[in-house]
Formats: sequence, C-alpha cells, structure tokens
Amino acid sequence: MAHYGLKLESVNIARPEVFVGGLLGAMLVFLFSALAIRAVGKAAFYVINEVRRQFRENPGILKGTSKPNYARCVDIVTVGALKEMILPGLIAVGMPVAVGIIFRLFGVGAEAVAAFLMVGTIAGILVATFFNNGGGAWDNAKKFIESGQYGGKGSDAHKAAVVGDTVGDPFKDTAGPSLHVLIKLLSTITLVLAPLFV
Repeated sequence: MAHYGLKLESVNIARPEVFVGGLLGAMLVFLFSALAIRAVGKAAFYVINEVRRQFRENPGILKGTSKPNYARCVDIVTVGALKEMILPGLIAVGMPVAVGIIFRLFGVGAEAVAAFLMVGTIAGILVATFFNNGGGAWDNAKKFIESGQYGGKGSDAHKAAVVGDTVGDPFKDTAGPSLHVLIKLLSTITLVLAPLFV
C-alpha cells in the first residue's frame, strides 16, 4: 500500500466503517454457503423432474425391459450446477470490489477491505471446517447405522440418519470445499485491486 500513498500499518476495527467492512466479510461467507447449498437442492430437483419424465414416457424402465437415458441426467446435473453457481461466483468476485470502492468514499477503503478480507477469512475457515466435519459425521453416522447398529436399515434411527446425510452431503461435498475457493478468491481479488481502494 505504501507504493500507492497509504501506509497501512494496522486495521482499526473500532472505527464503525471498518467494523462494517469486517461484518460484510463474515456475511459473505454465510450468504455464499447458503447459495451453494441451495444450488444442490435445485440441481437435484431438475434431476427428479427428468427421472419422473422418463418414467412417464417410458414405462419399460420400471419393468426392467428398457434402459433409462443416463446421459440426459448427467447433462442436467452439469448444466444445473454451473447455472446455479453463477450468482455465488458473481457475489464472491463483486463484494470485495464493492466494499473497497464504496468505503473509499468514507476515506477508509483500504482499511475496510482489509477488515473484510481478515474477518471473511476467519469466518470462512471456521464455517468450512464445520461443514466438512459435520457433513462427514452425518455420512458416517448413516453408514454406522446401516452396519446394524441402532436397529439397522429401516429403523427410525436409520430414517433420521438418512435425513442427516441428505443435509450433510451438500455440506461436505459442496459448501465446505467451495469456501476454500472463496477464501483464495477474496485474497487474490483484494490484493490485485488494492490500488482502487486507496
């Protein structure tokens, strides 16, 4: 920052504008996670509609006399996943820029973006760790019950574990790993565009 006329030695989070920048960093982590988890649900909904359509138009699938169109389902999942991740991607790229430029008007652009980056990184690491471990725990709980514990398959415990695993899979397979990418993206964009915020 010294090359651009600003000697930023510390980030004073006691200043309201800088504190709000930090809050926006934490908020971004939760918003991004919510959008990623919702994307999984929407992509699954697209597949369910396609499977129902195939069953309706080709009754031989249920009888085992004809094969379903697997390629169509794979195509739907791929296109649906890419389409649903456009908004989270745009928010991840746009938020650091917006925070830096808007708070520059208050004279604390670089400091607010620094708080945004620091708090976003801290929250991102904590939430990603929770999602990865929580989702894995729910997945392993289901497998444990399916091995015969707590009544095994078909029991009330198994039904509850299936519900937990349904929530846990987007946590450990989508939101958790995506947050690692978000953290790297935030730091890269913030550092590359730092001259705009001074």
